Amino acid sequence: MLASHLGRPKGGPEPKYSLLPAAKKLEQLIERPVRFASDCVGPIPESKSRRPGRGRHPAAGKRALPSEEEKNDEAFSKQLAALCDGVFVLDAFGSAHRAHASVVGITKFVKQAAAGLLMEKELEYIGKAISDPARPFVAILGGAKVSDKIEVVENLMKIADAMLIGGGMAYTFLKAQGLPIGKSLVEEDKIELAKKILADAKQKNFKFLLPSDNVIAPEFKADSPATIVDVAAMPADQMGLDIGPKTIAAYKAEIAKSETIVWNGPMGVFEMPRSPRAPWKSPRPWPLPQRAAQSP
Repeated sequence: MLASHLGRPKGGPEPKYSLLPAAKKLEQLIERPVRFASDCVGPIPESKSRRPGRGRHPAAGKRALPSEEEKNDEAFSKQLAALCDGVFVLDAFGSAHRAHASVVGITKFVKQAAAGLLMEKELEYIGKAISDPARPFVAILGGAKVSDKIEVVENLMKIADAMLIGGGMAYTFLKAQGLPIGKSLVEEDKIELAKKILADAKQKNFKFLLPSDNVIAPEFKADSPATIVDVAAMPADQMGLDIGPKTIAAYKAEIAKSETIVWNGPMGVFEMPRSPRAPWKSPRPWPLPQRAAQSP
């Protein structure tokens, strides 16, 4: 039984996030019939997992992050465990840090739990990067929130030679420096923490790089008109949505001389499809936006 999920549906299942296309592709790759179950627990997947038929491989869709999954519900974990013959293999490295029923809870109700080949490969690379990195060692951190990355930032500052910050979390650090951030995403309750991290980096002479320019727009929408401004020139009615070309050039230069790179989180908006008015999703080096007059 293969179980997985696609996307983050809101309020219930959405056909566009169905794993049926993945099941059909898997059927082609392994040249064996694959039976698809539209849910991950209940009579349908139980029936298909117990009687898959000769040469058949069942695959289950995963519900849209039900509360039982996120809360690591014991009863839900037992239902998931009942679908296998006692052996559970976790190969979802990108989800392995989540204390969810399909990651943690299920392991309590199977005979044996193991990591898959992808997990092994990722842990091998990360283990080497942390224990004996080739230097220079640069860490690239993005994503929405500083609160999601506190431990990552603090731990990597102990072993990396430089850190490149992007994504929504950058604006909390920029505001901590007294810079204008307009309507950009910010964690007001983490400003003091950001100041402490910046002070620690300065005291230790640690290279902690923040964006020098940003792609900005009035709204978080695919058709919102975008421009590029320096961080000191952020208008009050705009929000930052990606790092700008000067930042890209500085980060590229740092990356080019590095021997070890650890990257965690996006540098900007990736959730929306490409649009002619959304340059943060356009092919770089940013052919579409017009640079603001105050940012030569």
